[in-house]
Amino acid sequence: MGKYFGTDGFRGEANVNLTADHAYKIGRFLGWYYRHPDGGEKCKVVIGKDTRRSSYMFEYALAGGLTASGADVYLLHVTTTPSVSYVARTEDFDCGIMISASHNPYSDNGIKLLNSNGEKMDEETIRKVEDYLDGEPGDLPYATGENIGCTVDYAAGRNRYIGYLISLATRSYRDKKVGLDCANGSAWMIAKSVFDALGAKTYVIHNRPDGLNINTNCGSTHIEGLQKFVVENGLDVGFAFDGDADRCLCVDENGKLVDGDGILYICGCYLKENGELYGNRIVTTVMSNFGLYKALDQAGIAYEKTAVGDKYVYENMVKNGYRLGGEQSGHIIFKKYATTGDGILTAIKMMEVMLERKMTLSGLAEPFHVYPQVLKNVRVTDKAAVRSDEDIQKAVSKVAQALGEDGRILVRESGTEPVIRVMVEAGDLELCNRYVDQVIELIQKKGYAV
Repeated sequence: MGKYFGTDGFRGEANVNLTADHAYKIGRFLGWYYRHPDGGEKCKVVIGKDTRRSSYMFEYALAGGLTASGADVYLLHVTTTPSVSYVARTEDFDCGIMISASHNPYSDNGIKLLNSNGEKMDEETIRKVEDYLDGEPGDLPYATGENIGCTVDYAAGRNRYIGYLISLATRSYRDKKVGLDCANGSAWMIAKSVFDALGAKTYVIHNRPDGLNINTNCGSTHIEGLQKFVVENGLDVGFAFDGDADRCLCVDENGKLVDGDGILYICGCYLKENGELYGNRIVTTVMSNFGLYKALDQAGIAYEKTAVGDKYVYENMVKNGYRLGGEQSGHIIFKKYATTGDGILTAIKMMEVMLERKMTLSGLAEPFHVYPQVLKNVRVTDKAAVRSDEDIQKAVSKVAQALGEDGRILVRESGTEPVIRVMVEAGDLELCNRYVDQVIELIQKKGYAV
């Protein structure tokens, strides 16, 4: 991770540690960096944003910087992160930018940079952006005259993405009652359009964004609302997205959560049965549940473990040619169809498994038994100091020894927030809570907690 950019872009509180000036400078640098000095076509950049109030400010600031450096800017307006990725990789764009802080509260925002293949920007380019934010390489030339860039309303790109999603469905969703929780975010119009077009009886909640209610008690980080909604309305299945719709969590017909691990298990088994699971292997992160690995062992499916972050999952998939990977949080990557996590695509693939196998979601998930897991976050003044503190390291080692082979403890830094995450997995929920609280209490006692 760099000085400004973490595992999922430059994220912070709007106009506190991520300002409009930062956005303008990022635009200035990218417009200059991707210029075509040979006199060919201008640099082209596609931009999308979520529904936060500050997203409009950052969109205009980025566009101002880009056009001042001579780039043409194509605005998708409110859309999803995977749609920006899709447009960047399928059309002639030098890079893509998504303005979103994903699952964070509305007061935060973020700038995610994507390359021309729709993948997260490489570290070398990110470092150059950060250097410019810190004053290097100094002043950049402004475009003048006919070389000044322009902005283009590019809603057509978003519509092409919707058409692409619809084309991936293998069957009609006729008579299927599907619930969608759009988190008052990027998916608020797109998701319903897709499911309606495929014939579903679509029931939507949290699709009234006002700039301030994104992720507020809704979406994939507050799944309980969709669980209740599915049961009360007798729906066949429910899908919850996060603020920028690159995550998806599922709810079965009984209101039970099927998280990213469950999705990986169900889709992994389906791909294996159809001879489409390359290398007979899926890619997970160290946060995946013990239950997933036991279920995969039973199904005869191998797996990889990466650091937390869909960026690392995708890198492993590219390196080894694997087709399926993801995170417990719902970032699922179907590499044959996308270069990033895509919540709506994930929902479509889950519908495919249900329809092709003629099974309910609860039936598909039945062999996967989740180990009790407790994950708690503590906001801290210095993440690195917490991780390097010898007393905290000893406490974590002591818990690991006590758990032995029947559980595990994981303490890690958030890649996007000033947060330390403490997770314990064991056969007993009370035991998980006890050990997590022990470590957090020590962090607080040593004065690191905010």
